[in-house]
Amino acid sequence: MLSLIANGVLGVIAISLWLRWEPFALARSGQNAVIAAEREAAVRKGQPRSLTYEQWVDLLAQEARVAAVARPERLKILLGDSLSLWFEQQNLPEDWAWLNQGISGEKTLGLLRRLAAVADTEPETIFIMIGINDLLWEVRDETVLANYQLIVQQLQRQHPQAEIVIQSILPHGADRATWEGKAKFATVSNQRIQRLNVRLAAIAQQDDQVHYLDLYALFSDDRGNLKMSFSTDGLHLNAQGYQVWATAIQLFTQIELE
Repeated sequence: MLSLIANGVLGVIAISLWLRWEPFALARSGQNAVIAAEREAAVRKGQPRSLTYEQWVDLLAQEARVAAVARPERLKILLGDSLSLWFEQQNLPEDWAWLNQGISGEKTLGLLRRLAAVADTEPETIFIMIGINDLLWEVRDETVLANYQLIVQQLQRQHPQAEIVIQSILPHGADRATWEGKAKFATVSNQRIQRLNVRLAAIAQQDDQVHYLDLYALFSDDRGNLKMSFSTDGLHLNAQGYQVWATAIQLFTQIELE
């Protein structure tokens, strides 16, 4: 019964999104009240998340279906984990339509499995940031890279005209972090993240329509750790961090893709 009710609510949300859709304004209309509330809840320590992973997958798939019907011009898709999920819409460049497909805690395999949800959309550019959760949950670097290859290949099959941008995995705050799981940083050094980013850049170099956006240098301090002025807890970003990221996306698009 609870499952039926939840699915019904998600269906109503998707219909309401379709009814109030505005081309060129997906960033404003494509994110619904449930997602906005979830993002606010996530930054308040101790408050439980309102949706399960499966509900997030279903909800974002419904949003993707709305985008597939509306066909907004200059559509950009964000694929990733909580870093993408909590990208506030007002911080994203306003000249483009945005479809945010980030899920908190997402790993590369989970993202790979749900790419079919965006198959019918027509994005101009797809931005990927994924991998930190794999490392925190002890997934081998080779597995992360193999999944990245499969993600890029599937996106190229689905969207042969789209530009794909692999974004570097961001550093963490190391010993200055306050994130509740920071003990895991001991086994996931920022040096390891940097080495993995080098290999992600190599994946991007294999195809002219795949690009690499190095954000690591923008977010790291002189020790190679995440600048705490850009972070809420040494892992996630604050408003200033998202402004830096948004500016980087806009400049990269204008200089490298246009």
